[in-house]
Amino acid sequence: MPDNPLPTNPESSEASFLQRFSPSRILLPVVIGLAVVGFMFWRSYKPGDLAPLANARWEWLLVTLLVLLARDAGYVYRIRHIAERELSYRQSLDVIMIWEFASCVLPSAVGGTAVASFILNKEGIPLGKSLAYVMVTALLDNLYYVLMVPLVVLIAGKGLYPHEALQSTFIASLRYAFIFSYVGVTAYAGLMMYALFVNPHSVRRFLVRLFSLPVLRRWQRSAYRHGQEMVEASAQLRGNGPGYWWRAALSTAFVWTARYAIIGCLIAAFVPMDTNEFLFIFARNITYKVILLVAITPGGAGIAEGAFPTFFGKFIGTATLTSFMVLLYRVVTYYLYLVLGSIFLPRWVARVFSRPYALPKGC
Repeated sequence: MPDNPLPTNPESSEASFLQRFSPSRILLPVVIGLAVVGFMFWRSYKPGDLAPLANARWEWLLVTLLVLLARDAGYVYRIRHIAERELSYRQSLDVIMIWEFASCVLPSAVGGTAVASFILNKEGIPLGKSLAYVMVTALLDNLYYVLMVPLVVLIAGKGLYPHEALQSTFIASLRYAFIFSYVGVTAYAGLMMYALFVNPHSVRRFLVRLFSLPVLRRWQRSAYRHGQEMVEASAQLRGNGPGYWWRAALSTAFVWTARYAIIGCLIAAFVPMDTNEFLFIFARNITYKVILLVAITPGGAGIAEGAFPTFFGKFIGTATLTSFMVLLYRVVTYYLYLVLGSIFLPRWVARVFSRPYALPKGC
């Protein structure tokens, strides 16, 4: 349930939306992330450690670029399909770029989903449908995670966690966080499926009663609103045939598989590896993402960089080269979308907002 929903008044909604992209919100994660990487370089640098860069396998860098393009194309196709082709390809591209931008600027625990329904609504899709389409993406994303975790546990076994640091409190806590997140996501996905396809009214009542407990009462209004959104989404989505859900599910599997494969592609460009190692890195990446799920910084800035060596350093080699890989990984998966979002956002605002608004300086 996203916190701080946008107001229902159109003008105040637009102003509230733009406030989320103030220069400080954009610069803060950049400063945090680069400061962490800079500290890692300062602490670990040794002459000659970056020598492998001269022997980079450019074909793997090309593969990384193609995977990024394929992932984004998959996102564009998915949102257009889920929205029942009410969006053009141009509109779908704008939606995805701004959605990714919001994920970079907002805390990872909130993510771009907090503003996704607003973005779709501004593209001319009624609010009820917008909420339904966002719930479909959330449900499918959760189901991918639920189905992939048993597979990656089978692939990696005990190596799913960094053995070289298993005695640390951080890694011990990660195990519990991973199990807790999996149980939580599975339960929530099951609840969403029941609400969307079986009995949304009973789920709404359940949420209201659950959040009537004293310890949860402060979120009762949000729980009721979320339950009501499920009721409305269920009404919107019922009647869609199997073809709709198969295409939505396959495109979801495609984009998330591409997303998790990027780290392996980058490492392969500088460090020789076989197929088993590539799959192992893919599996460990799912554990790595648990860190980002609970991150309170925008886009996981600082936390993503700091945790990267623990999970992937053993596959790379020297600490200096690992620090370089952290920077390269964040450039192609994070800073790139900050730049693209800063380009797409002003054009999108000029196209869809009801009256001209002054963008935060620097956007």
